[in-house]
Amino acid sequence: MNKLALGIAIIVLLLMFVEWMHQKAKKGKFIGKPWPFYAKRPLSLPEQVLYFRLIHALPDHIVLAQVQLSRLLGVKKGYHYQSWLNRIHRMSADFVICHKDASILAVIELDDASHQHPDRRASDIKKEAALNAANIKMVRWHAKTLPDVSAIQASLLAPVSSD
Repeated sequence: MNKLALGIAIIVLLLMFVEWMHQKAKKGKFIGKPWPFYAKRPLSLPEQVLYFRLIHALPDHIVLAQVQLSRLLGVKKGYHYQSWLNRIHRMSADFVICHKDASILAVIELDDASHQHPDRRASDIKKEAALNAANIKMVRWHAKTLPDVSAIQASLLAPVSSD
């Protein structure tokens, strides 16, 4: 009976600890210190404009924003998985356009002035090389000259044959 009472006491203490941690998390604190986070918009203003143009231009497609490359790219067998994944670590695609079956049609990158910096250019080259290796079409547009709906359709949709 003592073992049962001890077991129950341990479970009660664990539940109390979990509840205490939950209350701390709700208050934005963990281990006694507040966490310095605030909510921000995941898309910049030009990205928001392009997003709505993309969904208008491509109503029969899935439009995803800010997708990690590791969600788009696998590593072929025979290669060291982690070392190749490390090459694309923390890289994301601004937009991913998918067919209804979630297969990828294209990746859209929206460039601004930051893409002129040498370190950013190097990152862009790596991203493009990774996508090319997987045969994923990549389209780059500049934030100051966003395409309209018809230009989006012309860039991404194959011409329909009139046979």
